[in-house]
Amino acid sequence: MLTALVFGVLGSSALVVGGALGAYWDAPRRLTGVFLAFASGTLISALAFELFPEAVELGGILAAAGGLVAGATVFVVVNTWLDAATLERSGTPEELPGADALDEDVTDELAPATADQREKVEELAERSDPHGAGPGVGAGVGLALLAAVTLDGVPENLALGVSLVGGEGAAGGVALLVAIVASNLPEALVGGIAMRRGGRGPVFVIGIWSLAAAALTVAVVLGYGLLSGADPLVLALALSFAGGAVLASLADTLMPEAFEHGKPLNAFATAAGFLVSFVLAG
Repeated sequence: MLTALVFGVLGSSALVVGGALGAYWDAPRRLTGVFLAFASGTLISALAFELFPEAVELGGILAAAGGLVAGATVFVVVNTWLDAATLERSGTPEELPGADALDEDVTDELAPATADQREKVEELAERSDPHGAGPGVGAGVGLALLAAVTLDGVPENLALGVSLVGGEGAAGGVALLVAIVASNLPEALVGGIAMRRGGRGPVFVIGIWSLAAAALTVAVVLGYGLLSGADPLVLALALSFAGGAVLASLADTLMPEAFEHGKPLNAFATAAGFLVSFVLAG
């Protein structure tokens, strides 16, 4: 249990660091994209060489495949619901907080109803005027990103906790830990910047990201505690379920954002992340 707590604190601390940096620093979007590309590579490697093979070994290919599909399905359903709920609260792009501070061309760019809500709020966070728009402009943007990061983080941290239950113990979770840190840092950084632009002070920004970090640390401990000593089939289903959710978050969030903001370095960063994770897993 202590190992799970240590891993949870280490992985989630990146949210606090990212939020603190965002409270004081406007990071280049290409830098955050490169970080996300690196995280994508590490997650792909951890899934391919740790989580899913372990699930197959414990429960067989059918159980592992079923868990993988179930995890991906649950993530997609919940994430779609969150996007729809955020969009409904925000209204049209012109009604998003701070949209009155943007050029008409920018709001037109954000207008398609099929656009992902997360992309909308990130574009708004990037382009809103931090000086002339007044307090509160980016606060709602930052909170929307906080909710999205937390949703992405739950399956990742549950997977981290479950990976520690396997026969390799702490060694089996190192690659996944590196991936979680690499993904948490840039997303919290963007959210912190948005909150600061919305008039929130450093204490609020760092405090709310610290609360998110605490919640995700609990997810690691729960993933470990609930499955220690569990039947191998149950453990296989849990591993593959968490892996499916992580895979869905890769396809839905991390890799699209890395491609959008990290070009042309995203391909190299993804390869580097894969290689680092592969070495750690070995």
